[in-house]
Amino acid sequence: MNQLHNFSVPDFHLPFGNAKHPQAARANEEATAWVVGHGLVTHALEQFSGIGCGHLAGRVSGEVPYERVLLLAEWMAWSFVLDDQHDHLIRNGELEAWRPVVGAITAYLDTGRADGPAEERNPLVNGFVDVCERIVDGMSEACAARYRTHVRLVLRSLDQEAGNRRADARPTVEDYILMRRNSSQLLPMMDMVEAALGIDLPSRITALPQFEEVMKATLDVISWGNDVFSLPKEYACGDTNNLVSRIASRDGCSLADAVREVEHLIQTRIEDYLTARQKLLDALDSDPRTGPALRDEVARCVRTYEDWMIGTELWQRYECTRYSDERFAAGLEGAYTRPDLVSVA
Repeated sequence: MNQLHNFSVPDFHLPFGNAKHPQAARANEEATAWVVGHGLVTHALEQFSGIGCGHLAGRVSGEVPYERVLLLAEWMAWSFVLDDQHDHLIRNGELEAWRPVVGAITAYLDTGRADGPAEERNPLVNGFVDVCERIVDGMSEACAARYRTHVRLVLRSLDQEAGNRRADARPTVEDYILMRRNSSQLLPMMDMVEAALGIDLPSRITALPQFEEVMKATLDVISWGNDVFSLPKEYACGDTNNLVSRIASRDGCSLADAVREVEHLIQTRIEDYLTARQKLLDALDSDPRTGPALRDEVARCVRTYEDWMIGTELWQRYECTRYSDERFAAGLEGAYTRPDLVSVA
């Protein structure tokens, strides 16, 4: 496997503050215990714990009760296992084994029911059912519907990523950016945080072009930054689902030059976010239907997006071993990955 040498992540200048939940470390321990309890991880627990799901959840949850921080950490832990297992199947040419798993998850999203007894279902499906039931239990009908839609988009994006690994199917930079907003897996988690904070914006607000631009800029800043952090591993294993790789291919430039270009794009996107945020607030202020309570709720929602941008940056840089572990940088799977997980009856 090819490896990047002398690679360093540039500083991204994010003009936002961040407070971390005081029980984030506890959430990390309990989320690790949760994946073990569901058989998703059976060994190398220290390495899995080093991902820091609880630390990330604690940085992006705002002032919510601990049980909601833990629930988000458990969802994140499940999501990392899902992503790693999908990558494992791609590398081994075993994607057909993925179909029953994703089919069962999709069926549960559609019906709210899981087929067959739990002991006969795949652990990924059981883990999903357990955490999903508790997630939607704390949501309004509208928020739960958005969450389910966003999970479906995440699952679809995994299929897109698998297709993109073919040499004859590499996406354009523009197509990759659109896909990445879903493959980042951020949208369902953002739904969870908003629900935990009691934020439930009406559709006429979320459909505003200014609001949509705030959301898109947020997703881009986070996912493009993650592409820089994860570049060594993806480069080593030949995965070109990365903005740096897509720009290097498009422009015929070195990866180092492409990293600098992504750094510039991120800074520009942060400015886009700040501009869109102000335009959104101005639009609300000029609308006579906007009362103080609604404006405050929109402002609170937007503030959570800033927590996501700075929180993920701090987590990746200081609290997550996933992007610094030597095995990861060498393109190897996590030591915690169960090669037989999707084949478990």
